[in-house]
Amino acid sequence: MQSVNLTHHFLIAMPNMADPNFARTLTYICEHNEQGALGLVVNRPIEMTLEGLFDQVDIALNDRKWADLPVYFGGPVQVDRGFVLHRPSGSWQSTLTVTDEIGLTTSKDILEAVAQGRGPKQILVSLGYAGWAAGQLEQELGQNAWLTVPADVDVVFDVPPERRFQAAMDLLGIDPTRLSDDVGHA
Repeated sequence: MQSVNLTHHFLIAMPNMADPNFARTLTYICEHNEQGALGLVVNRPIEMTLEGLFDQVDIALNDRKWADLPVYFGGPVQVDRGFVLHRPSGSWQSTLTVTDEIGLTTSKDILEAVAQGRGPKQILVSLGYAGWAAGQLEQELGQNAWLTVPADVDVVFDVPPERRFQAAMDLLGIDPTRLSDDVGHA
C-alpha cells in the first residue's frame, strides 16, 4: 500500500472489526509516520470522571466545571498512563503538536493547570492509547478494517461521546447500517 499520512484523521471501525478494543470505535490519529501511528479512541468513556482521576493522582480539582467530565479508554496500550487531547495546543512539558490548534500532552503540568482553571479551553482525557507499528495501520486499511476521514475536532470536543461514531460517518456521508461485513477488492 502506498505511504499515507493519517495524522489529524478519524479511523472509523468497520463492522467486521474483530478486536473488541476497537469494535464500533472512533479513533483520532495524533501522529502517523514511517515509524507507525498513535491515536486515541474518542467515543468510549469509562466509569471514571476527571474528579476521580484527579483524586487518584493527588491533584486538588479547584475548577469544578471539569469534575463530571468523563475519562476515556484511549486504547489498549499503556492503560495506566494519562493522555490529554486538548485545544488550543499551548506549551506544556510533554506535548505532541498534532495541528496548529490541537495538542496531545502526557505531562502532569497540564492536569495541574486544568485543576486551577488555567488549562486549555477544551480537553479529552484518556487512559491508554492506540498504537500501530510501522506499516501495521496501512495493512489494516488494506484489509478494510477501517474507514478514514479528515478529522473535524468539533466532533471530539462538542459532540456527546455516544454520537461521535455517527458524526464521523456523517462526514463521509455513509449510513453505517449499509456497510457490509465482507472484505473484498474490486
